[in-house]
Amino acid sequence: MMLKCILIEDQYSAQQILQKYITDHESMHLVSTFTGAMEASTFLKENVVDLIFLDINLPQVTGMEFLRLNSNLPPVILTTAFSEYALESYEYNIVDYLLKPFSAERFNQAVTKVLSSTQQLSKHENVLSTTSTDEIFIKSGYEIIKLKPGDILYIKSDGDYTEAVTSSKKYLTYHSLKDWLNKSEHNFCQVHKSYIINMDHLSKIAANKIHLAGKYLIPIGRAYKKNLIDRI
Repeated sequence: MMLKCILIEDQYSAQQILQKYITDHESMHLVSTFTGAMEASTFLKENVVDLIFLDINLPQVTGMEFLRLNSNLPPVILTTAFSEYALESYEYNIVDYLLKPFSAERFNQAVTKVLSSTQQLSKHENVLSTTSTDEIFIKSGYEIIKLKPGDILYIKSDGDYTEAVTSSKKYLTYHSLKDWLNKSEHNFCQVHKSYIINMDHLSKIAANKIHLAGKYLIPIGRAYKKNLIDRI
């Protein structure tokens, strides 16, 4: 299992140490490094990672403020020279609190905690449904979220993940398009190699585009058009 992680650290020397520890760890991949919390927040709105290494003493927005302002974060390991925030930090999704300077061994101990919890969550990676077709459970970030299938407008493939879109929110999930289609009791239909739609929200088809709920345009793939027409 490979953990995708980001590093939020403004000191170059601390970045170098952490980057080396991460690179040397066989189960970790560093996706990006940020010197400020706001840039990291923007990145996390569009990308899923498995772990955040977070300094507390950051410019403009501190690490603690970052934790307060962002919900549904993946596990966080704090890396700081300040011990006084330890108690408060555990009100959030903190896995460990590393006081600088820390050794590679101490770093690996913290990462092992994340790997252990991730392995437990991986048992639930498929889309889960209850005995009722009125609700569905998805894994989004490190949460299991209950949705009404009828609220989902469409599902878009996004690399290793899929994005389930409702009229009010988008959920980046660990599930594949195949996982969604396996839930045949719901009115989902694949219309493109990267898109599944909820047929209940289809309003019209024009110029090889599907109009959903009056404002969403979804492309139709040539290989999927016949099946779509048959479903209609």
